[in-house]
Amino acid sequence: MTATERPLDDLADAIRPLLDAVGATTVPLEEIQPSDVVLRWEGRPAIAVRLGGVQNALSKIIERIEHDLGGPLTHLSREDKQLAVRMLDEQGAFTLRRAVEDVADAMGVSRITIYNYLNAIHR
Repeated sequence: MTATERPLDDLADAIRPLLDAVGATTVPLEEIQPSDVVLRWEGRPAIAVRLGGVQNALSKIIERIEHDLGGPLTHLSREDKQLAVRMLDEQGAFTLRRAVEDVADAMGVSRITIYNYLNAIHR
């Protein structure tokens, strides 16, 4: 390993939690696509990041909330489901297409229930 490779390994290690949280991966620079994000280090392209799709982003947000609240959304109390909807709303999850339906499915409730929780939050 050359002296210039070690800082790049350090950079990759440093951003790994962020990539995992948003469902992104690194890709070799020679395989980048127009939608990839190229991170530069010392003025040169260092690491390419491929973002997960929007639906993948919602899944990642739900996974984090399940972790934070201590279990699958389906097993949460009504109050914790309301809190989960608040957390999702604060993170902009409901701006995604079909998010209400996907969250309702993940919670084991109806879309109407999710809309009721959202209405209570926004009152």
